[in-house]
Amino acid sequence: MKVILAKSAGFCYGVERAVNLAEKTARKEKNPVMLGSIIHNASVVSSLSALGMRAAASVDEIHPGDTVLIRSHGEKKQVLERLEAMGAQCVNATCPNVVRIQRLVARAEEEGRIPLIIGEPHHPEVMGVASFSPRSVVLSGPEELADWLAYDSARRDLPLTGAAQTTCIREIWERCAEILKKECTNAEIFDTICDATHRRQSEAAELAAQVDVMVVVGDRKSANTKHLTEICHERCPSVYQVETADELSPECFIGCSVAGLTAGASTPACIIKEVYTTMSEEIKTTEAAEESFEEMLEKSFKTLNTGEKVTGIVTAVGPTEVQVDLGCKQAGYISVDELSNDPSVKPEDVVKVGDEIETYIIRVNDIEGYAMLSKKRLDAVKVWEDIEKAKDDKTTLEGVVTEDNKGGIVVNVKGVRVFVPASQSGQPRGADLSEMIKQPVSLRITEVNRARRRVVGSIRAVTYEARQAAQAEIWANIEEGKHYTGTVKSMTSYGVFVDIGGVDGMVHISELSWSRIKTPSEVVSVGDTLDVYVISFDLEKHKISLGVKDRSCNPWDKFMETYQVGDVASVRIVKLMTFGAFAEVVPGVDGLIHISQIADRRIDKPGDVLAEGDVVDAKITAIDEEKQKISLSIRALLGGEDEDASSDEE
Repeated sequence: MKVILAKSAGFCYGVERAVNLAEKTARKEKNPVMLGSIIHNASVVSSLSALGMRAAASVDEIHPGDTVLIRSHGEKKQVLERLEAMGAQCVNATCPNVVRIQRLVARAEEEGRIPLIIGEPHHPEVMGVASFSPRSVVLSGPEELADWLAYDSARRDLPLTGAAQTTCIREIWERCAEILKKECTNAEIFDTICDATHRRQSEAAELAAQVDVMVVVGDRKSANTKHLTEICHERCPSVYQVETADELSPECFIGCSVAGLTAGASTPACIIKEVYTTMSEEIKTTEAAEESFEEMLEKSFKTLNTGEKVTGIVTAVGPTEVQVDLGCKQAGYISVDELSNDPSVKPEDVVKVGDEIETYIIRVNDIEGYAMLSKKRLDAVKVWEDIEKAKDDKTTLEGVVTEDNKGGIVVNVKGVRVFVPASQSGQPRGADLSEMIKQPVSLRITEVNRARRRVVGSIRAVTYEARQAAQAEIWANIEEGKHYTGTVKSMTSYGVFVDIGGVDGMVHISELSWSRIKTPSEVVSVGDTLDVYVISFDLEKHKISLGVKDRSCNPWDKFMETYQVGDVASVRIVKLMTFGAFAEVVPGVDGLIHISQIADRRIDKPGDVLAEGDVVDAKITAIDEEKQKISLSIRALLGGEDEDASSDEE
């Protein structure tokens, strides 16, 4: 019997991002508060509480000075507005896919359209999304949609905007979309189901059709976990939805030859691993219970031969030897010298009574009825077999760097020295490889010579594949407005290149700051971490344009709220031109002082009077709201008459 784990089980991008934000907030902020459960998983919520994050059921429980974490499902618009009015500091962990639906609904409201949301009406994600338009209609599936349209035939001609809950079952959404296309004359339809959700549901359906028992792990409040269970029930006769491994028992796997395992998007990897291990152990227990008397009798007559591999159960552990039950008439013994390569090791540190152990037969004494065994010799053989198999299968292995030399580094992999040439170390040419000593690394075996005990590996092959996979993931899910946490990789005079996880995007200098800057180095450095969002992208040319500036804090709006024509402002000279000088009125907003408005006398060039960095008083003589241009005058404050300060700008 075996257990098959679905590839897409566990945290999706949005959940992982939310949990990381939550943990960072819990550790960094003084009074962190989680408004509602960050995700539908009691284990994660409990761990955040242990870090000091207080749970609040409503805004009424928020206090001044609290840092409020908005959950991954998002929140109602009214709640967000109330928090803003309170002056609360918010950390928005809403899934980017949910944010997209919120914006679609808000845009529909602005355009006078009716948002039609297919999902669970009482789910927090759907309730939050629907709140962005008072006209929102929430329906659970195609039957309700058909009834809603049939109730009033005029509804078929209404301007509708259709969207789905991110975790909606694909088949349900597609049936609804088909109804809207067929019966409605003015419907905009947006496929808003999360790609990760669709992939997880498809894998679960495929796996459930192949196994005898299907286990779905996830919180019972989780919508996507519930949908996974429903999908599996349609294809597998025996399905168990559990929150932890404790809910499983051997009876679940009676008569099972293959078991499948998947998990909802809110399930941590540690819980999935625990359930996987428990399933494997329960299946072994079931197999042992089903073993027939004839099979056990046959085992009692088996013969042992020197040089064979045998598996047994440890029955006693002494200071000089370990006794092993081999399931036959001979008893097996492992002397302490044959237990481990480490001469200082104690037997009880290696094995315990009840452990299953695989050994190598050194000698058999049929007369006295015992067999001498060796674990260390078999371990040595198995390690080399594993190394050779890893090379053939191109498996990634883990190891620790133990030393460096002129040609590269040496990595200890399961006790075997693996040489990694400098060109395959994954480090830049000329880098100090000694800094890698004691670091854990992942590598691929490229050459094995067992006779010479020589093994060569490559770290670069693993990092290259990981980067390729990360790139494919990004290009498969990229969309305008999506946020990433990236690292500044290089800088140019016109902007910076940011690595967003395997793919580099370019942030133009104009998108780095609202203030006028001459070079990117004024605000960022190579290695800095930036929160960026996608402005545009080209899938064919593999180019991404990124932004850093917070669009919600437009400095032009601040200027318009503060100043009007005739006001005097203290401005900073930021650039001198032949026709005048540009001055910063507020950070991110510049105005032009025409050369004729710099002094109360004729000057040849602005540099005769002004220098970059000077702070001077200037009168606002004109504001062009449409072009967002400002005309300034120093001369007007010197007693001179205002003149037309307009001029062609470079």
